[in-house]
Amino acid sequence: MTGQVVAAPSTAADGSDLLTVGVEEEFLLVDPHTGVAVPAVDLVMEQVPPELRGQVEREFQTSQIEIGSPPGLELRSIRHSLGMLRGALADAAERAGVRLLAIGTGPADGPVPPVVDKPRFDRMIERFRLLVPGPGNNGMHVHVGVPDAETGVQVLNHLRPWLPVLHAATANSPFAKGEDTGYASWRSVEWERWPSVAPTPFLESHEHYERLIRQLIASGLMLDEGMLYWYARLSAKYPTVEIRIGDVCPSVDDAVLVAALVRAMVATAMADIADGRPAVRTDHHLLVAAHWRAAHDGLEGEGVDLTDGELRPAWELLDQLVDRLRPALERHGDLAEVTDLLGGLRRHGSGAARQRAVFARTGKLTDVVEDVARQTRG
Repeated sequence: MTGQVVAAPSTAADGSDLLTVGVEEEFLLVDPHTGVAVPAVDLVMEQVPPELRGQVEREFQTSQIEIGSPPGLELRSIRHSLGMLRGALADAAERAGVRLLAIGTGPADGPVPPVVDKPRFDRMIERFRLLVPGPGNNGMHVHVGVPDAETGVQVLNHLRPWLPVLHAATANSPFAKGEDTGYASWRSVEWERWPSVAPTPFLESHEHYERLIRQLIASGLMLDEGMLYWYARLSAKYPTVEIRIGDVCPSVDDAVLVAALVRAMVATAMADIADGRPAVRTDHHLLVAAHWRAAHDGLEGEGVDLTDGELRPAWELLDQLVDRLRPALERHGDLAEVTDLLGGLRRHGSGAARQRAVFARTGKLTDVVEDVARQTRG
């Protein structure tokens, strides 16, 4: 929500058609004994090594903190950056007496931490009032370089039918207020309370995109362009498409997998555009239904196949997406790693499934918190 952006050139410096990718991750700060969210961001920021502070920011609530990786062409550089930043931030949190969790929202019941003292956030609370029901919504935002804004808008159109699959794959917030919510991504349900959160509409042009932003601001729905919380959007500062549908991933492996899939989705969209293949104009309400189903079932249930509106196993839809992305994954040198990471995801389950498995074994949310903290650090 801060608008921190991973600046990335659209393509490789050598002029090839490989695309850069960068990742933002938001984390929750909790009491190490109870798992309750704590307003400790200032204490943690003081403990962050000086050389990394440019990649760490406060988020909306004082129980949240955010990192941003430098853009890269190779997954190993993204893995290195995220691993280093997560490890440093986990250490900083422990020195501050708290624990860092890569989790969509807090599982334990407790007081709602205050919003960070920032003029823009103050204006948001004044305008929209009590839209913060929990300890903090923590997402993952992936930026992929595009050559220009007009191409970016076309890419957004092509991505729309596939984002529910990504939504399901990243579900990592089944618990809230001490109970199982029945959803795999409760963060998604809470996040929807903001009026500008929605699937990206079908866009006729970049001018149409900009006109909608002006109209939404004029209507009072948003304070500024930074509040355009569509599931995918153009960066306001850099030549990137930003996909922002997912819960923050529990582990670096999960985050690297999602980054690779998102880059391949953008690359595949650009190939379709170059070949003159039009984007599918998915019905808005069916798209809303697909995202609701993804938030509810996650990867372990069913999803809506937007080619025919029928329900399919979510894993089947993910496999179909990966098959479609295969040429782009091969071109970027990511296919072998993605195949390996998908195997791990299939064995261990989504983040939501892992949390529920721990709770089923022990019946203790503190054990869930402990396991998420372990995955966060890696």
